[in-house]
Amino acid sequence: MNEDPLRRGVAEFVGAFTLIFIGGGAGIISHSDIVAVALANGLAIGIMVTNLGHISGGHFNPAITLGFVATRRIHPALAVVYWFAQLLGAVCAAFLLRYFFTQIAVKLTAPAPSPNITDWKALLLEAIMTFFLVWAVWATAVDPRGAFKAIAGLAIGLTITIDVFVGGPVTGAAMNPARAFGPELAGNVWTGWWIYWIGPFAGALLASLVYEYLYLRPEQPPVVGPPESGVEEPGPGETAETAETAAS
Repeated sequence: MNEDPLRRGVAEFVGAFTLIFIGGGAGIISHSDIVAVALANGLAIGIMVTNLGHISGGHFNPAITLGFVATRRIHPALAVVYWFAQLLGAVCAAFLLRYFFTQIAVKLTAPAPSPNITDWKALLLEAIMTFFLVWAVWATAVDPRGAFKAIAGLAIGLTITIDVFVGGPVTGAAMNPARAFGPELAGNVWTGWWIYWIGPFAGALLASLVYEYLYLRPEQPPVVGPPESGVEEPGPGETAETAETAAS
């Protein structure tokens, strides 16, 4: 990835802007049709991750960035740049939607819990959906055995799509504090705003830490020795290569 914080920040701004502008715009144009909203959000993220993943990692989501901080994969100072860029991109996109349409239309793009669900159930649902999203990020983009260059953008985008199909009518399926904050600020509507910070942060931390320490950081070093058994460790003064050669 590019090491320049400014270039990374601009990439994060563009990605977050695209998500809110396309996802929110699709919701306004389609009158909140669930299929249109799910596909718009998933395709926006999938395309932006593919386009910009090699520059910034393609977070576009403060919750994902928090997972990278928790697993020490990004410096906290750079994370602050990411968070600022993500929130700024979301706010700019939401106010541009308000300019093109109306404040009332933008209000409809802000996620809010359904009247038929409690705030705590909405919080849990947002955490679960974010868990799926961040798990997909770690499995395809972070894990060196994953498929970043091939299908990471597709897998991450489709994860958002399936989450929206389930959670869209219930919580708005934000999975992203920036996705909620931009339309909330532009529409001046703050119903259950805290749900869209605590839920995604909790889900992201759980997914990133579990995947990181369960699959990427084994507690015990691998046993050195011949591939067929792996039990003949090198003796004093020997290297693993010497021991393996002697065993063969």
